[in-house]
This record gives sequence, structure tokens and C-alpha cells, in this order.
Amino acid sequence: MRHFKVVPLCFVGMAVLAGCQKAGDQDVDRAFQNVNVVDESNLNDIMLTVADPNEAVTYFKRSVVENPDRADLQRGLASSLIRAKRPTEAVPVYESLMALEGATNEDRVDYADALIRAGDWAKAEKTLDQVPPTFETFKRYRLEAMVADSNKEWKKADSFYETAVGLTTRPSGVLNNWGYSKLTRGDYKDAERLFTDAIRQDNSLFTAKNNMVLARGAQRNYNLPVIPMSQVERAQLLHTLGLSAIKQGDVETGKGLLQEAINTHPQHFEAAVRSLRALDSNVSN
Repeated sequence: MRHFKVVPLCFVGMAVLAGCQKAGDQDVDRAFQNVNVVDESNLNDIMLTVADPNEAVTYFKRSVVENPDRADLQRGLASSLIRAKRPTEAVPVYESLMALEGATNEDRVDYADALIRAGDWAKAEKTLDQVPPTFETFKRYRLEAMVADSNKEWKKADSFYETAVGLTTRPSGVLNNWGYSKLTRGDYKDAERLFTDAIRQDNSLFTAKNNMVLARGAQRNYNLPVIPMSQVERAQLLHTLGLSAIKQGDVETGKGLLQEAINTHPQHFEAAVRSLRALDSNVSN
């Protein structure tokens, strides 16, 4: 009898041991899931920052197919498409993101940015109008300023640009945009001041230097500004100034500036040579 009592106890022991093993397997599975989440998060960050943009697009496209309801993956795909300079493809991805529960006001601002890059200014304006006024970021106001510019709403544009400048520690780009806005309005003195401010913030910003020369040329001031510039930049700015002088009708001054640009450039300056030849050809004809 004692023998038959031992057998059920053995079965009970085996069942308990099996239960322990099963619980242990579940713990291990959960641990691996946690590791996978951490690894995926790190990989997503890498793809969004240092990876080749087109490789990131491929990665996030595959991830979105597997998990279409995850806002973070839709966001990653849209951002990667913008980095890859494919805004037209990013727009429908942002539209999908907007329909998800995890979409944020920042996503809506990024959506407006993609629409502007894709050339849909009207829809970008409507999208920005849906962002609550309490959501105040540099990017939001920079885009608001650009939209106001496109509508020729100058007072609104100036107000938005001013706000945007106050919300960033690196305002050179937005100062350059604001200056270009003033340039298109014919407010050359204010434009020149804003380009000067942009260069003071970032003296490597050649676009602002070139725009400043355009503003000076429009005022028939054909002297290069006193700003940091390399020899190549100096030649390029002289070329711009020469073309500006010709546009103003000061042809001889323009020819002299083009020749100076050719002489200044440390290599052969084909663009300036072509401009000078075209000018001489027109004069002789």
C-alpha cells in the first residue's frame, strides 16, 4: 500500500516541476521582449539620426507594414522621407499618422512642413490653423511666417518671424528668410540689416551673404560688405554684385565687377566668364 501512495506524490512533484519550468519560460520570454523593445527603440533612434535617409525609409516602411497602428513607426517613416528629400511621399504618411491615437501637435506641425515642401501651401495653412495657439514652438512660428509671406500678409509675417527668432538659439536661418521676405517687398535697407544679423549669428551662411549683396546692389551700392569671406566667396559675391549692377542699368560698373570676380577666383570662374562674354556679345551686336 505504501508503494501505491508514493506514485501519485511523484506525479504531483513532476507537475509542480513542469509548472515551474513553464513559468520560468514565460519569464524568459518577457525578458527577451523587454530586450527587443530596448533594441528596437535604439535602432529607431539611429535610423532617424545617423543612418542613410533612404536606408531609414526602407527600414520604417517594413516596420509600418508589420505594425500599421504604431504612431512612432509612421512618424519615423515620414521623418525619414523628409530627410531623404521625398516630401511628396511623406505627405500621405503624415495623413495616416494624423488618424492615429498617438498623433501630437508636433506631428501636425511637421505635416504642415511636409506640405510646404511639397508645394501645397493652402493645405499647409489649414493644417497650421488646427494647431492650438498654446502650442508655441520655433518651427511652428517659422512655418506660420512662411505661409504669411506666401499670402503677402506682411504684418503677420513680420510678427511670426520676430516670435520665431525669440524661440531659438540658432536664428541665422530664420533671419535670412525674414531678410529675403523684406528683399522681395523692396524694403532693401531692412533686408540688409537682417542679413547682417544672420551672418553675425553664423558667418558660414553664404546664402545670407549673397542675399546681402543683392540688397546692396538694389540700392546701387556696389561695394562688398565688410564680412568674413573666403577668396572663393569673394569672387562669387563680386559676380552677384556685377549682375545686379547690370540689372540696374550700370553696365560698365557691372563689367568691371565681373572682371574683378574672374581675377579674384583662385581657379577658372566659368560662370563669371560666361556672363562677361554674353555681355560683350550683346554690346557688340
